[in-house]
Amino acid sequence: MDELVQKHFSAVDYVIFAVLLVASAGIGLYYAFSGGRQRTTQEFLLADRSMSCLPVSLSLLATFQSAVAILGAPSEIYANGTQYWFLGCSYFLGLLIPAHIFIPVFYRLRLTSAYQYLELRFNKTVRICGTVTFIFQMIVVCSVVYCAVNVIFHTLSAVTGFDLWGAVLAMGLVCTLYTTLGGLKAVIWTDVFQTVVMFAGQLAVIVVGAHQAGGISEVWRRAQNGSRIAGLDLNPDPLERHTFWTLGVGGIFLMLALYGVNQAQVQRYLSSRTEKEAIMSCYVVFPCQQIVLTLGCLMGLVMFARYGEDSPLDKGYVSSNDQMVLYFVMDVLQDLPGLPGLFVACLFSGALSTISSAFNSLATVTMEDLIKPHFPAMTETRATLLSKGLALAYGLVCLAMAYIASLMGSVLQAALSIFGMVGGPLLGLFCLGMFFPWANSVGAVSGLLAGLVMAFWVGIGSFVSRFPAAVPSTTAPDVGNLTTVASFVKTVAINTVPDCVCKRCLLRTRPTGLNALYSLSYMWYSAHNSTTVVVVGLIVSLLTGKPRPMPHPPRATAEKNMPLTLMLTIGPMKEKDVTPGTVYPILGNLLFFLPERYKEKLCCVTPLEDKVQGCIRLHAIDKSGGFGLVTVNPKPVF
Repeated sequence: MDELVQKHFSAVDYVIFAVLLVASAGIGLYYAFSGGRQRTTQEFLLADRSMSCLPVSLSLLATFQSAVAILGAPSEIYANGTQYWFLGCSYFLGLLIPAHIFIPVFYRLRLTSAYQYLELRFNKTVRICGTVTFIFQMIVVCSVVYCAVNVIFHTLSAVTGFDLWGAVLAMGLVCTLYTTLGGLKAVIWTDVFQTVVMFAGQLAVIVVGAHQAGGISEVWRRAQNGSRIAGLDLNPDPLERHTFWTLGVGGIFLMLALYGVNQAQVQRYLSSRTEKEAIMSCYVVFPCQQIVLTLGCLMGLVMFARYGEDSPLDKGYVSSNDQMVLYFVMDVLQDLPGLPGLFVACLFSGALSTISSAFNSLATVTMEDLIKPHFPAMTETRATLLSKGLALAYGLVCLAMAYIASLMGSVLQAALSIFGMVGGPLLGLFCLGMFFPWANSVGAVSGLLAGLVMAFWVGIGSFVSRFPAAVPSTTAPDVGNLTTVASFVKTVAINTVPDCVCKRCLLRTRPTGLNALYSLSYMWYSAHNSTTVVVVGLIVSLLTGKPRPMPHPPRATAEKNMPLTLMLTIGPMKEKDVTPGTVYPILGNLLFFLPERYKEKLCCVTPLEDKVQGCIRLHAIDKSGGFGLVTVNPKPVF
């Protein structure tokens, strides 16, 4: 081992790291004992709907800008070049669509959980299915983040002598403390503070590293000479890991799954003071995301300028690409006390922001979707206390996962794939309900199940297919293999191959059959799985007959002389049968050229504003039948 790996943190580094934890805990305590003191679920779960645009936008950024991204993006650029930067092209539509479609629907319905929408649009069964899927997704997110934290801790322990489990416990307990005591308002403001720390840590490494390399122009020159500056790769092959289409188009669906329908983000939109501020927060996130992506790319280029092709991984200083960034930071900043601690604080900030968001969103959906519907008479005080208990319980469970993560060295890539696989079906479920009025609850459940089955089939198949055969072949190579290689070489010669393409990619043949499906780029997972949900959901909806009235009306009260629309959501539905405000008229806008009578048959044509104005919703619980949603319309708005 090189002498570098025996370096220890200085006292200044430990102080900076401690300041991060103390400040985060202090924000939580402040909001626990100020204002309304988190006495209502509205304040604890939605910050009393009082947040302004800037803190919400920075919290949106920090929620998924975790330690995984801070470690992963520079390593990706170092190994494969700047093609990954084209992911930024997906941010425009990936944030514009949530701003003008998803946010208006969710905000005007005055929801607490995004999955309440699924009951309003379909029924309680769909809501529970969506909630359980989300809980699984966020637990996977926590496992991913703890795996990244595990990488950080083990690398720090080896490189600096940093105490492993002391740091794990400190981070986990502080995160659980401010999430449980301060509620969403504390989570958002700690995200703001932690975002500033993240930017400062990345900038410090880039500035010092570029200066040591001879300036940013020298960094760029070395990256060009090392074929790390990628051009526009327009190869439409969906099996290619990174091209403009996989990143710029496939990335849109990934962004929609994160910023459109994920409870952690929807909860922040709903905490805004007005719908306009919620929409503006999406616009503010766009340049911030571009800055974060650019910083990650620059850090990767500075790493390449320092090490070139002679990487610490090849020398055996680190055991994985994920550890290279931390090794690089300690190498560059070893003579500048305080800066290594700042970058470690940056990594911990990313982890804290993601995990605290997960705790809070998990507590929200568990309370609103799984507990409250069964205990409608629960007092506000008891509901708030239970919400805090849920946040504490999820925090302790996820803290226990840190120990499990330390035993699972290769779980990071698998967990990332699972996160992408689950987000796609949930996106498809919301799109099915929001854009297609004729979709019904049977189609929704069938589509979600089909999407999840397809997602895990492709994802697990992709993971398993990477492993070589257990028994090596001792026979002579088959002539067919030589033909395949020859045809592959011909294909490479015909097509334009970017300079930064990974060397090992040139040595493999193009997969066929099921292997081709398993080789689908992970950036297409969300698009592929959400499309599966929509297609299957629509087909099943069209095949399951007509809506029919409920045999027994649920126990619900309505104002005098108000007509009640009571029906089971079985069969292809019409716009007038759907709960007002739950369908966005996107198809009516896209098919503007059709005559009005055809648009009325095919799609939603009523403007969203008119629907919401006429929508008074009552959740009815039929204890005898256990189903039912009552929509009360003072006046028909169709």
